[in-house]
Amino acid sequence: MTPSNAAPAGDARHPRRRRLRSRIIWSFFLLGFGLTLLLAFSTNWMRGRVEDDLIVDMMNRNIVEFQREYATNPSDPMLQVEQMRVFSFTPDKFETVREREPDWYALDNGVHTLNGKNEDGTPFRYRLAVLKQPDVWFFIAYDMTESVRRDQRFRESLVVVVAIFTLISLVLGWWSASKVMSPVTDLASRLRRAGSSSDPEALAPFFADDEVGELAKALDDYSDRLTEVVQRDREFNADVSHELRTPLAVIRSATELLLSQDGLDEKTRQRLLRIQRAQQNGTDLTNALLQLSRNERVHGATDIARVAEQLLDAHRSQLRGKALELRLEGEPGLVVDAPEAAVSVALGNLIGNAVKYTASGEVVVRLADNAVDVIDSGPGLSAEEAARLFERGYRGTHAEHTHGGGIGLSIVRRLCDLYGWSVRVVPGTGRGVIATLSFV
Repeated sequence: MTPSNAAPAGDARHPRRRRLRSRIIWSFFLLGFGLTLLLAFSTNWMRGRVEDDLIVDMMNRNIVEFQREYATNPSDPMLQVEQMRVFSFTPDKFETVREREPDWYALDNGVHTLNGKNEDGTPFRYRLAVLKQPDVWFFIAYDMTESVRRDQRFRESLVVVVAIFTLISLVLGWWSASKVMSPVTDLASRLRRAGSSSDPEALAPFFADDEVGELAKALDDYSDRLTEVVQRDREFNADVSHELRTPLAVIRSATELLLSQDGLDEKTRQRLLRIQRAQQNGTDLTNALLQLSRNERVHGATDIARVAEQLLDAHRSQLRGKALELRLEGEPGLVVDAPEAAVSVALGNLIGNAVKYTASGEVVVRLADNAVDVIDSGPGLSAEEAARLFERGYRGTHAEHTHGGGIGLSIVRRLCDLYGWSVRVVPGTGRGVIATLSFV
């Protein structure tokens, strides 16, 4: 596993996403609450239904029994039976029923639920069994006040039970989540430690042969493959850099030897200087790519004005008749803690692009306190193109008739990431492009 400079992006991409531990706890909580609530509702409904059926059955039996009792002893029509009161009315009293109890008068045979008021005005509920015959009407009133109170107490008890079992579900969910998430948390912790280590240890031996263990094995395999790829890449870059240094050194020695000879005409000297600059650019690029492959930040003290002037001189010799002015503006004195090779590659790509895409006009390199602006008078670019310029392999709409693979600015961005710099490219005012390389 290789160290990464990028901060975990999970929270930034999904700021409202809950953690897995929280989802497990919530699942237990909602499951416990839902099941307990369903059980409480079902129990209350079944209890009410059974109690209602029992009361109706009891009242039906009692009113039939009262009818028989009345037939045997009609002189005493009012009897007290537990919480029930019984009434009987002969035809001459039917109108009295209409006046005193109009609700009773209109009811059909059966058991009905009615509301009434006590003498003090407090409401109460009662059941009324009705049996109307041509020669006599029978009524049995059952006071449900105590039953309603019991129902209320029962419902309150159910609420307490639901609250208790919901709390138990919450505690059980927290405990289960802790047990379930413990190996996952351990795996994440070991991954973080491995990410900051140059020689991470294997993860699988620390976990049981379960799903987390399988994940650890897969991560170990991925880490091994990734380490192998990175190692091959580093070895390749090191080998290429080593092999390129020898011919570059030969070119440099031969060029210096030829330049030291007397009697060189100016045209030959300029050609040799171009070869020397190309050799130096190749050396700088090789060193910069080697630093990127090693993720190695090298210190130095590079004069930005001097490097910029050298790069402008190199491009002046390659204008090939372009009506293009290259100039340096600003006060010298900006020194950057970085090797000259890295600065030369980063700034050289920006200047090279400006020269490449500007057919006529000017390219100005402007020095600031901690930055360099490269300003051209070329065709410019859109905001959409500017946002994608640093993607590897991307080439703008004006790159159709130019050479290149679209990787120069990608290398600039990687160098900026390595040294803590920043780079941006924006459309100029009216036309052209402004590229800014900031060293802070």
